[in-house]
Amino acid sequence: MAEIALSGRRATEAFVRAIETAIRDCGEVGLQVAVYHHGKLVVDAWGGLADETTGRKVDGDTLFPVFSVVKAVTVTALHIQAERGLIDYDQPISRYWPEFAAAGKEHATIGDALSHRLGIPQMPADVTPELMSNYGWMVEQLAAMTPRFVPGTDNAYMCYTFGWIIAECVRRTDPRRRPFGTFVQDEICTPLGITDLWIGIPDHVEPRIARIKNSVPRALAPDLPIFAAIPPAVATVEEVFGRADVRRSCHPGANGIMNARSAARFFAMLAGAGVLNGVRLLSEQRVRGFCNPRPDTDRADTILGIPIRMGTAGFWLGGDISADYPYRLVGPNPRTLFHPGAGGSIGWADPDARLAIAICHNRMTHAPSEAFAPIRQALVETFGVE
Repeated sequence: MAEIALSGRRATEAFVRAIETAIRDCGEVGLQVAVYHHGKLVVDAWGGLADETTGRKVDGDTLFPVFSVVKAVTVTALHIQAERGLIDYDQPISRYWPEFAAAGKEHATIGDALSHRLGIPQMPADVTPELMSNYGWMVEQLAAMTPRFVPGTDNAYMCYTFGWIIAECVRRTDPRRRPFGTFVQDEICTPLGITDLWIGIPDHVEPRIARIKNSVPRALAPDLPIFAAIPPAVATVEEVFGRADVRRSCHPGANGIMNARSAARFFAMLAGAGVLNGVRLLSEQRVRGFCNPRPDTDRADTILGIPIRMGTAGFWLGGDISADYPYRLVGPNPRTLFHPGAGGSIGWADPDARLAIAICHNRMTHAPSEAFAPIRQALVETFGVE
């Protein structure tokens, strides 16, 4: 069932079993798993179907919509600007983006945005897929928006809005004013040798994208806070994110399209404290600081409705093994940096073990705990992690 390109018989057996179990017994459609260890790709595995309607199979080059996993890439772009002295986390966003000072946001800081304490998780009321695909319209709307609370005083996960806010801060501080997707390719992907990580796809990669299978139930109370952040008109479904205009748009908070080996290579840079194969993107000191938790991290997030271990730098943090997915999957190390995406795709970096892992799949589910448990067990068996 699973095609494999792995190093070592033990690794092969463990990950073959994991993929077969996830597909045969747990309802997965198609998935990829990639692992970097000490900067080297040691697991590159895949199986199942990229498109159930046509029977197209997953291979190593299949691309998956991974939704918020891309936020880890987006914040890294901002941290690169901070590394260059072009952005200060403690400064108001309006210092770099003057229009953002409107509606009581004049004191909202870069740090407030990174830690999801800005107070504007809500999307514009009249948003459509077409408007969401218009980067200029989105940043104009967000600059004018009134926060739900005084920035910096509460936690509200910005499912979609986060990406445009962070990206526009990067663009405004880029001396060349490059489009954000171009910045990511120039400053992250090309230096690290990442070939298949996109925020806004080029036309030629479209045939390789997996089709989303929507198994997330829609029969939810319409007044849930999450629907302000992800309105039904722009939900994480194939009918929206399978559209050509959406796939080609710069939606840096949720429109990441990549394969597992490219995602894992990105996280390998974080597992290496900012360096991969001799290319340093960020200083070790800066990356070590990414594991500092945000204030009130034990309080329920006002959008997600549960506490999440979010860091001040925009990454989710490991260590909460009392919780279910994604914490049990990434393990007990509080220094683990990770980001999950809607539907369950995920990438993480364990700097102590020098491990980076990415799981990409196309079955949308709230918590793929059962399906991904065999993958976690394969990691334990192969690399001896907790």
